[in-house]
Amino acid sequence: MCLVTLAWKCHPRWRLLMAGNRDEFHARPTAALHAWPDSPAAVIAGRDLRSGGSWMGINGNGHAAVVTNVRDPTAATGGPSRGELIAGYLEGNAGATAYTDALALRAAEFAPFNLLVADADHCAYLGNRPAAHRVLQPGIHGMSNGALDAPWPKTRRLMQVLDGWLESGEEALDVIWQALADETRPPDAELPATGVPLELERMLSSAFIRGRDYGTRASTVVAIDHDGRGFIHERRFGPDGVHLGEQRVDVSPGRE
Repeated sequence: MCLVTLAWKCHPRWRLLMAGNRDEFHARPTAALHAWPDSPAAVIAGRDLRSGGSWMGINGNGHAAVVTNVRDPTAATGGPSRGELIAGYLEGNAGATAYTDALALRAAEFAPFNLLVADADHCAYLGNRPAAHRVLQPGIHGMSNGALDAPWPKTRRLMQVLDGWLESGEEALDVIWQALADETRPPDAELPATGVPLELERMLSSAFIRGRDYGTRASTVVAIDHDGRGFIHERRFGPDGVHLGEQRVDVSPGRE
């Protein structure tokens, strides 16, 4: 994922409501959202067919995870796939804090990342550039390719939409889907400085990125209630933002 916002334990129905976009090269082989047939933990997620991991998903226990890259042209490449961070949590037995505590000891092995993992009690954040590790308080949080809650324009806008949705008491998620599809680019003065050329910074500044070779590949919404029941819903896109289809999968505790 390259943009995500979440409401953690601040909605009467959903203990976690999370929405985000995955931006990636369109040529990278990817499986659409599905229940992983080889998963004893009943993982439900898309899958990176090059490295085997994922970017956002849930499992049969109502646990959820999402990862974003951190944009840093000076960072070394290589190391384990960041998609392993999602698969490792959702396939394992560790809770959110135990998982990030253990992972923090080897976080430097990975290319720059932000990771959020949630279980029934905690939502934990781990980043490795810069090193950061904390348990989230109830409320609205967001991140893109910078630090958690960094005030990038598209992150702020998506968080504001989620906040407005919470205040409205609305159950339908139309306004959140619309925000994920927003192609508004902010003025240059509001752009973050991440070390890439200005034209690229502009292209990457909208919530939804429409490009021939690179762009938003998926928009995803996760909702988990206080009993661990909920759903994950993915909309998929191809080059130039062409809609390719969508899939929703429900989850409940003990799901086989």
